[in-house]
Amino acid sequence: MSAYRETSERAKIPAQRFADLILDMGTYLLASGAHCGRLNSNLGRLATAWEFEMNMNPTFKGLLVTVKDLNDPSNIITCYKSSPAHNVHLAVLTDVSHLSWKVQEEKLSITEVEKEFTKIKTKSHYNDIIVAIAVGLSCAGLCLFSFGDWINALITFSAAFIGYIVKVLFANRKYNPMICISIAAFITTLITGLGKLYGIGTHPEAAMATAVLYLIPGVPLINCVIDLIEGYLASAINRALFGGFILLCIAAGMTLCITLMGISNF
Repeated sequence: MSAYRETSERAKIPAQRFADLILDMGTYLLASGAHCGRLNSNLGRLATAWEFEMNMNPTFKGLLVTVKDLNDPSNIITCYKSSPAHNVHLAVLTDVSHLSWKVQEEKLSITEVEKEFTKIKTKSHYNDIIVAIAVGLSCAGLCLFSFGDWINALITFSAAFIGYIVKVLFANRKYNPMICISIAAFITTLITGLGKLYGIGTHPEAAMATAVLYLIPGVPLINCVIDLIEGYLASAINRALFGGFILLCIAAGMTLCITLMGISNF
């Protein structure tokens, strides 16, 4: 009787409802830092469990899917949805992966999955102050590895901490992300540049070189390589261009600050 209810519920899933769910999950995963292979595996588990055939075409800005009911060829639809603003949240990737395995192993219904995913979407992001402290400590550690002393590391910590907070403040005011990155690079370089101008520490150049490293787009660049290896060429190219433009904005902010400060031998 239980097996009959499960089969009956699966048969009642309209393709539109299933497509809406996987589009919502897929675009949220893209925005949270997932590569295309993860999308395919996580969403594929749902399709297998509910007896759908799924074909997807992910890009950096959205997701196009075609879903077809294996038990009813007329129950088919193709939909597209744009992803929200990109904001890396690796805990979301883990939670969605666990949810997809639960669907496959525990035979969850689509209603239960919709409720669980709503809870995942409402999960709070990392606290900005804690992230800023972690960013500062990371950059300070890199400064020490680059032969800077503890004074250089302290300046690096302060510059990265303040730069990150400034970036968040401008992002919360809905400024263009590239403008936020350029401003953060400028502010961070301004603080470490003062150390260079006044000769604070043994290697102030190390502070200038490492304090801005928190702005490096590690997730897009790593996902670009993964997508390229797995054959998602369109997404890989989009991620590469996005990461490259972020690097350009970092260089622009640093160059403007260094020029205005008159630092010529950096």
